[in-house]
Amino acid sequence: MTDIHNIIKPSRVVYPILIGLGVAAWMLWKNFDAEAFSFLTWSWAAVLGLLAAFGMMAIRDLAYMYRIRILTDKQLSWKQAFEVIMLWEFSSAVSPSAVGGTGPAIFFLYKEGINTGKSTAVVLTAIFLDEVFFILMVPLLYLIFGEMVFPPGSSMINEGIKMGLIISYSAIFIYTVLLAYTLFINPYFFKWLLSYIFLVPFLRRYRTRMRKLANQLIVTSRLIKGQSISYWLKVSIATFLSWTARYWVVNFIFMAYFFNHLGVMDHLLIYARQLTMWIILLISPTPGGSGIAEFIFSDFLGDILPNAAWAIPMALLWRLISYYPYLFAGAIILPRWLKRVFKKKMVYEKVE
Repeated sequence: MTDIHNIIKPSRVVYPILIGLGVAAWMLWKNFDAEAFSFLTWSWAAVLGLLAAFGMMAIRDLAYMYRIRILTDKQLSWKQAFEVIMLWEFSSAVSPSAVGGTGPAIFFLYKEGINTGKSTAVVLTAIFLDEVFFILMVPLLYLIFGEMVFPPGSSMINEGIKMGLIISYSAIFIYTVLLAYTLFINPYFFKWLLSYIFLVPFLRRYRTRMRKLANQLIVTSRLIKGQSISYWLKVSIATFLSWTARYWVVNFIFMAYFFNHLGVMDHLLIYARQLTMWIILLISPTPGGSGIAEFIFSDFLGDILPNAAWAIPMALLWRLISYYPYLFAGAIILPRWLKRVFKKKMVYEKVE
């Protein structure tokens, strides 16, 4: 419990903000251009574009809320779903991306009255759906754009990024296929596989933790087997909407200032590039990808802008809309939520 409280405490919002703004300031200083902010002019197009970008974040969260209600068989009210999603996003935003918010998410659901087995099943199923979206969409967009889905240029850094993306995608693909086999065909396979892998001497100390994960997968398999086609259709559509809305934030920011500069294929390319950006952010060691996100935005999307110098303030605007709100929302909601759920527990104990 102490570890969870340490991970999600509100005071941790300051670190990703400092890292993100620090990296952006360093990039502006290193690549100083007096015209860097010249595109930031107010017009009806800018207002409508930015409102649409915020609207995409609202759709993303609503889709997540709907999905978690379906995954929990509607045991969560809309208000509970909102708080769980906000806190889940907050925990992801203040934790290294490689760690993510999986552990806290299970804790949030458990404290909302979902038993441990089902809480784990809900989170693992949500993660599985997200991975499936990624491994299906990347090849589809690669068929359309080919090598253009990767950062432009042929420098050693970009070639390294490209190779890293290919390796990471392959790892996620293999992991998702194994997870699908475990969840839907043979739930004991993963336990058998991990038992042998973690007999290796330098991995042996993690064996107990991995066996616990395997047992959680077995429970998850039992809970999701036999779900109707309607169930899977609903959660799949919600997953597609949530991720698409997330990526369209950047599209609408671009439209706010460069509407006449972009065609339909440019918007599809922006969408495709963000999928490849996501894999880097997924393995970022910084909280919520802070600093890394601002840095790679220029590499991945700078060539689509009329002036590459505008990429840095555009990256800041993107993070202000899609990332920082979760830090502040979580910091506001978390203390009240903790007070409510632990007060509820104390009341139950008194009744008993």
